[in-house]
This record gives sequence, C-alpha cells and structure tokens, in this order.
Amino acid sequence: MSTANAVRRLWEMLNLILLVNSQGKGRRGGGGGRGNSSSANGGWRDYTPFDKNNEKLQEYYDTLLQLSEEEKQQYWEFLRRELPNSFRFTGSRGHALSVKRLLQTRYIPEISRIEHQDGRPVEAPKPVAWYPDELAWWMTTPKNVVRKFPPFSAFQKFLVSETTVGNISRQEVVSMIPPCLMDLRPGMVVLDMCAAPGSKSAQLIEMIHRGEEARVRKVLRKFAMEDGLDLGDETQDEIDADLEADPSDNGRATGLLIANDSDYKRGHMLVHQLKRLCSPNLIVTNHDATQFPSLKLPSTDPDAKPTYLKFDRILADVPCSGDGTLRKNANLWKDWQPGNALGLHATQVRILVRALQLLKVGGRVVYSTCSMNPVENESVVASAIERCGGSSNVEILDCSDQLPNLVRRPGMRKWKTMDKACRMWDTWEEVEKFAREENEGVVPGRVSQTMFPKLEGTGCHDLPLERCMRVYPHLQDTGGFFIAVLEKKTDFKARNENQPKSAAAAANAAATAAANASDTAVKGADDGKTEENPAATSDAVETSSTETAKDTESKPNGEDAQMDDATANGNKRALDEEDAEQHATKKAKTDAGSSSAATPAPLVQSAETINKQPKKSGPPEEPFKYLDPLHPVIVNIKQFYNLSTRFPDNRYMVRNELGEPAKAIYYTTALIRDILTENEGRGVRFVHGGVRMYMKQDAPSADVCRWRIQSEGMPIVQGYVGEPRVVHLRKKETLRRLLIEMFPRIAGDDWKHFDEIGERVRDMGMGCCVLRVEPEAGDAEFTERMALPLWKSIHSLNLMLPKEDRAAMLLRIFNDTTPLINNTLHKQRDQKNIQEQPAREEEEEEEGQQQATTEAVVDAVDVEDLPSPDEA
Repeated sequence: MSTANAVRRLWEMLNLILLVNSQGKGRRGGGGGRGNSSSANGGWRDYTPFDKNNEKLQEYYDTLLQLSEEEKQQYWEFLRRELPNSFRFTGSRGHALSVKRLLQTRYIPEISRIEHQDGRPVEAPKPVAWYPDELAWWMTTPKNVVRKFPPFSAFQKFLVSETTVGNISRQEVVSMIPPCLMDLRPGMVVLDMCAAPGSKSAQLIEMIHRGEEARVRKVLRKFAMEDGLDLGDETQDEIDADLEADPSDNGRATGLLIANDSDYKRGHMLVHQLKRLCSPNLIVTNHDATQFPSLKLPSTDPDAKPTYLKFDRILADVPCSGDGTLRKNANLWKDWQPGNALGLHATQVRILVRALQLLKVGGRVVYSTCSMNPVENESVVASAIERCGGSSNVEILDCSDQLPNLVRRPGMRKWKTMDKACRMWDTWEEVEKFAREENEGVVPGRVSQTMFPKLEGTGCHDLPLERCMRVYPHLQDTGGFFIAVLEKKTDFKARNENQPKSAAAAANAAATAAANASDTAVKGADDGKTEENPAATSDAVETSSTETAKDTESKPNGEDAQMDDATANGNKRALDEEDAEQHATKKAKTDAGSSSAATPAPLVQSAETINKQPKKSGPPEEPFKYLDPLHPVIVNIKQFYNLSTRFPDNRYMVRNELGEPAKAIYYTTALIRDILTENEGRGVRFVHGGVRMYMKQDAPSADVCRWRIQSEGMPIVQGYVGEPRVVHLRKKETLRRLLIEMFPRIAGDDWKHFDEIGERVRDMGMGCCVLRVEPEAGDAEFTERMALPLWKSIHSLNLMLPKEDRAAMLLRIFNDTTPLINNTLHKQRDQKNIQEQPAREEEEEEEGQQQATTEAVVDAVDVEDLPSPDEA
C-alpha cells in the first residue's frame, strides 16, 4: 500500500472513531474506516488488522494481467479495500420502483444530513450507473456503521424490513451483471445450472414476469362486466401493456426458470430465497450440473420419437476459486494457491459443454465466474467450444454495446498457467517436455492441455476471446468478475473429452501410460483419494462425467432415468448476500496440499478412482400429484370464491403419494405440469415447483370453505375472484388498523370502526376473502395497489399475514414502528374466541414457519417451509 493511501486510511479510521464517540453531540455519522462491536464506553473497537498480502498471488496476476504500473497499483489497492454495500429492489417493476421512491424521498435526505467530524457530509446511497431503471444501489459507508450508529437506525430498519419480506436483495454489484446480458424475454425457458443462493435466479424470474401484472389486468378488463368483476380504475401500465409479449395464456407469464444446485441443503436455501417472488413459473432441482438430465416433454402421438426440453437461455455461473472476491472473503489472502483453479477447470468445462448441449439453436449461454484466472475463464470457454465442434457451432457474442455504463476490459487471448508448485508455463509443449525430460513422465501438479491458449491448427486458435469481458476491482470499485456470452449456431454432437485430438497426442498418451503402467496407476488412485478436486491432466486420457450427460442427449429413451449424482468438484463461490442475517458465508474449497509442496498429478489416473461417485444427499422428495378439475375440493374452492372460468383449474397439485389435498394445494404453469408429470419416476430430483395457493383452515361451519388463499398465491388468483368474496379498501387508516391489530372485533357496533369496509365485512359470510387495496386519488404517499388475504370469523377479522410482513408494510406505507396489538391476549378465551381459534392457529403457524425458515437458512435441515411435502 502506498504511503499516501496508508495516511488516508489512517485518517478515515481516526475520523470514524472521533465521529462515533461524539454520538451525543448531534447527528454526525461515519463514512470510512472499519469498526467492530461497541465497547464499554460507547465507542468502537477496530478490527484486528488482517494481512492482505500473498506474494505468489500478486506475482501471478502482475505477470498475467499486464496492467500498467499505475493500474497495477490501483488494482491491488482496491482489492485491499472494503467492498461497498450494495442492494437491489426486487419484484415486479412497478412495486420495485415504488420501494425505490421511498428510499429517495424518505431516507436519502436523512442520510445526507449526517456529517463526518470534519463537517463533510456522509455519502448517501447512489444508483449503480449501468443497472436498468436505477433499481440497483450502493453506498460506501461500512455495514457495521449502518447497523450500529444511531443516525442510520431508520435506514437500517428499512433495509432489514424490506429484505426480510423480499422487496430488497442484498447482492454484490458484479453478481448482477450476468442476468443482464442474457437478453431474457417473457415466454422463454431458462436454466440456472448452479443457482444457489439465488440472487441471480431472482433476477431471471423478474425478467420472465416482466409486464405480466399489467397484461393480466388488461385481459381481465375485457371481460370484467361479463364476469362481474370490479377492477377499479384503469392504470397507465394497463394501457401500455403489450399482450403480444407473451400472448398464449391470457396475459399470464408462460416462461420457465429451472434453478438447479448440486448441493441438497443449498437447494432448500435457494427455495427460501425464491419463494418470496411468488412465481408459479419456477422449478428447483438438485443435480450435478455436469450431468443435468434431459427432461422429457409430452407428445400427442404415442408412436412419435420422444421430445426433450431445450432452453432459450442458460446461466452457467460455475463453482470457482473465487479470487475476485478478495474484498469480502479476506481468508482468501492466506488460502489462495494455484491448485484452487487447476482443480476446478475440468468441471467448469464439463458444465459449459452440458449447457451448450441443452441449449436451443439460436439460444444463449452466459458463462461467469468470480475468478480472474484464465484457467477458469478464457481457457474454459475455448475448450468447451472446441469440444462442441468449433466456432461454426458456437459463437462468442460481442456484448460491448450492452450495459454501456459498465466499465470492463476485453478477454485475454494469451496467458500463462501456474502449476501447484507455482511454476509458470507458457505452452502445453513446455509442460510435456518438462514431464518427459525432468519429471519421469509426470505432468506437474494438475496442469492439463486444455488450460493453455489454443495454438494454430487446433481449430480454436482464432476464437475472438476478446469478446469476453473482465471486470476489475479498480475500474468501478467492485469485486472481480468474468463473463462470456455464447450463442449456439447449430446442433452438434460434443466430442468425448477422452477422445485424442491428434495421433501424436494419442501416441504420447499410450507411450507414457505403458512406461508408467503400474506406478502411475497407484499414484493416480492415491491422488484421487487425498485431494478434494481431482482434475484430469491430459486431454487424451482425462475421464468424462459429461460422456454420460452427452449420451442422455443422443439416446433420449430413458437411459438417464437413474443418473447418479456426481460431485461438482468444488463449491459454489461465497454467497452473494453479505449479511449474516441472510446467510453464512461459505468459502470456496482450497487445495488439500500445500502451495509450496506440490503433489504431481500423473498422466494416467485410476479408473476406479475417477468413476467413484459420492452418495446422494438429502431425504427423498415427495411426488407432485396434480388434481382433477372435478375433484370435490377444487369444485368447492371454485364455487366459494366465485372464481372466473378463465382461471385454469387443471394446474393444481399436491405433494404426497396419495394425491389428495391434506394441508396445502399448489399452483403451477401448464409447462411445469407437463414436465413434472412426464418425468415422474425417471430419476429427476425435483425439490420445488409452483406456488402454494391454498392452505387448509379449520372452520366452524360446513358452509365455510376450509381452503384459504395463501399470501403467496394471492397475486396470481385475486383478479379472478368474484365480487361476493372481495372487500375493497380505499382509506389509508383502515389499512393501518388492520395491520396493527390482530383479530380486531367486528361484533356488535365494532364494525363501524372500519369506515368504508365495516358494513361490507359485517354482512359477508365467514371465511377467507380478498382485501383489495385501491388507494384514493390524491394521496402521494399511499399509492400502492395490492391484494391481501383476509379471514372473517363470527366476531373478528384477521389479516392473514406474518408479523414480519405486517411490520414491513407499516414501516413502508406509514413510517410507523408501532408494536402489533394482539387483542386475544387481553381477554379470556370464552366460547366466542374458541370459535375463532382455528384462524389464530393458522396465523401463529405462519409465524412459526417463518421462524423455521430462518433457522433452515442457518443449518438447512428444516424443510418444513421450503416448502415441505403435504402431511397425509
């Protein structure tokens, strides 16, 4: 670190300490330095200094990146700085813009009044320059200052509250880039191959649903009079809605996202993250990405050849060594070693090849890592294209005109490779020569031919790798990232990675194997057992888990039905969410050996070691069983809620072997129904699908439908519910009372306290109804239209929302932090209360499920709310 930078850093730390110690002297806050927990005297204790130096790491990237001396200094200076806080507004575009406006009008003016000790204003959050619609924001004030320092308390409550209910996603800025380059449009079928923890998947879901709400309302308005629906005033979004954007299902989104992760526990964390978006267009699977199975589609012709799902877009955000995350994962400074990248290269190639196999012709794969190492980046792209037949089959797209405010650097065409012993190699030929002449025929630690730039004559030497993009930390104060966008030009059959590329390579492999037959086989077995990321070392002889995947593509008659799960040879990088309240950071695997004492990887590994598969993790998932539209429960639901016939009734399903509604009824799209039913029993591990639409609710009368609309499903079905089960709320204070009071009474004359809805709820029959919030014109602060589940019992009402959602809504709409009032706790449970108990139990169960989900994020063993199979 330069002297000037050290002085500046010291000054910022001193300034922060002085600033925080002056808490009682007015609204003055911090904007630099690092703090820890509060000390006894109310000040701050600084973190123990961490050594952010690694000689071999710096030597490698100084040699590799070829930056000027000035840029080189900036590169390392920024890597040693703390990463800015960043977050993104999620959900529908209209809702996200509404929450963003709240940040701009309520909280930024407050933050802008906070000052440093020397009078400088604290830097307020600002939009990320390149992100569409200014829906991504960041700020340089350290997280610990925002969390602990009183002037930020209101802003911190806002962040925590909106994150809890899913309106804000804490996400690193560079992590937001890949989905923005996918050119994803409504109606497309998308696969996220390595999806956990789910921040990028959430972006993809939002793109699939773009414009859906306005399209559906536009279609409903055409038939509103015929169906007896009161939709309120027409909005500008409805007028502008493009029904041709996704035209085949009455405005509803028909696209699909399959979010996959190889780790069972992380797969359930993924469900927890994504279910908040209430999408019936989502499937979560649990498979090794290198062997993602072919998904069979139904056919109307029983004699026709089976057809399999192909994807319009695929995101391959692969496991990587993660050295672009040094700013937030400080342990990487001491743990980094070249073996981290070498051990992941083969798996990364296999994932990308499998992605290209599953892609439609004309489709797009976005490949990304948070590593700066070309062994995990450009070499993976080139090797995958080579295995897929070259640039005539797969093209690297030029995306330099997309995200114009994003500062990036072109991909590399030439690079060096560092082996486990930190020796630098320019070409594979150098490695072969060293192995033959100086190393008894053994290739130095984990290095393989595919890790080097392609030479002339290989068919891929002229690939435009400069079209890939590299994001360096010093360019825009971010982490490091690599992205490549590939387009499939034609169908192909991928070359087996075991297949020699030339006669010379085959002869060399055969000669080496013969010369070292017994010795190297033993070494290979030992190497595979002792190292976490065994990598193949010669393209002529390395084993292929993709061969199995390729066979499933070319033999689509069920051979993949019992496909075993293989390890992904490395962990997904540390989670994008940086706050402990969301997820604990999980670092990438490091090499088992020492960086200074390399363990050479032999040319030939034991087939027994290579083909050994790990045991499957996680309990078996309950099946998905779809309900007949004439099932008595479905008929009862349709009649009770006066559901429009335009709402599909053949997409309801349950999760139990009996196929009978027990606790929950789910809703999916037609495409998901076809995929889940057609692939039942074929070995595909589906973890989650669709949205929980109805929940079982005990009721005191047989006339009351025992299936209440779940808050997750409310946005989907509410527009089709008939007026007899709809309550229209227009006044702000009426909503506030329903949010603050749990079980407010409406017996006697109490209904009069509810203004415009009082008489309506007094006369309405018991059970669940739709509370449609339609703000009156003229209130600039109360503009958010929404539909909420409301339960009416004999003597009271209950807004069926968890406490967290109630509190978040109170804060967002009313800037109110009043504690919630539970009226049932202030009087004895007489017979009247006993009649209302089922509704209370369900509300309490929701709260318990929220807590269970939070605990599941930590230990990932509680699958009750993620969602669980129905109880029979």
